[in-house]
Amino acid sequence: MKLKNRGKLFFPLLLFLLATALYLSLVVGAVPTGRRDLCNFLFHGDHTFQTIFIDLRLSRALLAFLVGASLSLSGAILQGYFQNPMADPFVVGVSSGASFGAVLCLFLGIEASVLGLPLQNLFAFGSGLGIVSIVYLLSRRKFIFKVETLLLTGIASGALASALTSFLLFTRSDSFEQAVFWLLGSLALADWRQVSIILPYFLFSLLLAQWLAKDMNLLVMGDDVAQSLGCPVRRVRQAFLCLSTLLAAVSVSVSGIIGFAGLIVPHGVRILLGPDHKRLFFFSSLAGGIFLMFCDLLARTVLSPAELPIGIITAAVGAPFFIYLLHRRR
Repeated sequence: MKLKNRGKLFFPLLLFLLATALYLSLVVGAVPTGRRDLCNFLFHGDHTFQTIFIDLRLSRALLAFLVGASLSLSGAILQGYFQNPMADPFVVGVSSGASFGAVLCLFLGIEASVLGLPLQNLFAFGSGLGIVSIVYLLSRRKFIFKVETLLLTGIASGALASALTSFLLFTRSDSFEQAVFWLLGSLALADWRQVSIILPYFLFSLLLAQWLAKDMNLLVMGDDVAQSLGCPVRRVRQAFLCLSTLLAAVSVSVSGIIGFAGLIVPHGVRILLGPDHKRLFFFSSLAGGIFLMFCDLLARTVLSPAELPIGIITAAVGAPFFIYLLHRRR
């Protein structure tokens, strides 16, 4: 089947899965509810379950979608940037670095904002960008870039950032739940404020990524070829690096570290729809949001009424997939 025809079939399928995930997210939870309760609330104005459906479940479902979409878009950008399907925000250390910055801000007790941006997000962005820049520079020797060096350097840098994050959390942590939130990833603290924080960043990043998608297609052919075809390589690379770091940093600031979400989805979408980044960015975002919504459903129901950190679910799916990619590449 041609790639264009696959896209025409893939989009309705994703919309169906999105509607299914949203419905299940609204009716499944610690408080027993069903289709009748949801219909009474939507069509008959019964506000008995308003807090449950709107304030708790809908906000959490939207946050799961936005975090998954952001991480998947970040992964799609990094995979194109490094020209390798094994790159993602977690593997190259962006997520761990951003988590360290966010926790450092909490550790210092800083709650101010600059130009309407919470300093926690700025700390996360700065440390995430610092980690990925160091990883990239250490992976180049005499202007030769090696993907294997990138992966090992990213994993080591991420481990160091995670160790520092753990130290800060267990040195000055209000509760064990807070430590689990940052280290394993969780959406248990989701609310509309967090949705309002991540939404504008995601929309801005998606629009800019779509606008620069043709340049990414050129970068995949090599910097020299892209430059000869009129692509401002240096500025485009800087823009994509900042975009991927921003997406990962904002996601980490509201959900903690959620690994491998940016690895599985972009690679699967690339297999189905091809390497054109204009379609890859959009469909990776949509599929990534749906993927994390279903992962969140599993996290809420596997040990119900207890709740698993969502990072455990994504790692259980993503780690074997990463091993498969690594050995397939070898």
